[in-house]
Amino acid sequence: MALIDSCGRTINYLRLSVTDRCNLRCSYCMPAGGCPPCHDAPLADEDLYRISRAAVASGVEKIRITGGEPLLREGIIDFLADLARIPGLRRLVLTTNGLLLTEMADKLREAGVSSLNISLDSLRPDTFARITRGGNLERVMAGLDAAGRAGFSHIRINVVVMRGVNDDEAAAFAALTLDRPYRVRFIERMPTGNGDDWRSTTVPGVELLNRLNGRYRLQPVEREPLSGPAVYYRIPGAAGQIGFITPVSCHFCGDCNRIRVSCAGIARGCLFDEGGTDLKPLLQHDDDAHLQEALRRTASDKPERHRLGDRGAVAAREPFKMSQIGG
Repeated sequence: MALIDSCGRTINYLRLSVTDRCNLRCSYCMPAGGCPPCHDAPLADEDLYRISRAAVASGVEKIRITGGEPLLREGIIDFLADLARIPGLRRLVLTTNGLLLTEMADKLREAGVSSLNISLDSLRPDTFARITRGGNLERVMAGLDAAGRAGFSHIRINVVVMRGVNDDEAAAFAALTLDRPYRVRFIERMPTGNGDDWRSTTVPGVELLNRLNGRYRLQPVEREPLSGPAVYYRIPGAAGQIGFITPVSCHFCGDCNRIRVSCAGIARGCLFDEGGTDLKPLLQHDDDAHLQEALRRTASDKPERHRLGDRGAVAAREPFKMSQIGG
């Protein structure tokens, strides 16, 4: 069974948040003091598992586990192992800030996680500490190495690019792909912080592409099945790839293939949906038919596109905290 929305897009990708807690306080993501807890506590493992199972039964083939920092959730390894065994799930992936990877990379691989996205916004210790409000770059780099030793051949490095903060590091990040099969993805900043002037620090993806293209003569890479929103290029002869994710300057809504469920059980068809469907009441039923129907409706009702990049238009929601929705 395929999930098809009203625009004819096939929805085969679920982003599932398992916690809103994080051990960093990235400036573009949350206030310095952290976010207040959600009104609703995170769902139990069994409930998140049921939602995942219902999503796969409805046509989802890929699940990405997000947060907050998902590795902070108690019992996360056993939970991931359960997800990996859902019949029909083709790919289980996880996004992390990397701080706990040194201790957990082997366990994640054994649990059935197929690939990792690692958030890394600077290769300079002082800049990294300033962006993350105290994060330790050396620890993240050690986690990155541990992931490679654990056998993760698909490692994506997510870089939120901010003008005047880290945009001058684009070439250094691109160079990481020369000898290792990393996929470095440059992401435009979105209004996910504290209501500041986010547009003034957003660097359009095409600007970065032109900078790097002038230096490396990048070659386009064909899009893969079940891929996310990045458009990829390769430095000739490089082991890895360079991607650009452009939600602001060039929305990729026409190719969007995903829905989201927060750790509190709110299903959304778009990151910028103001509302969403509360799945908690449906979990009171013994069978998953109601969950499947709600997820199909969430997919069917996906908006054609968001209006984030439209000058003069109001975004669908006020600036939000990514950790509370699930990055």
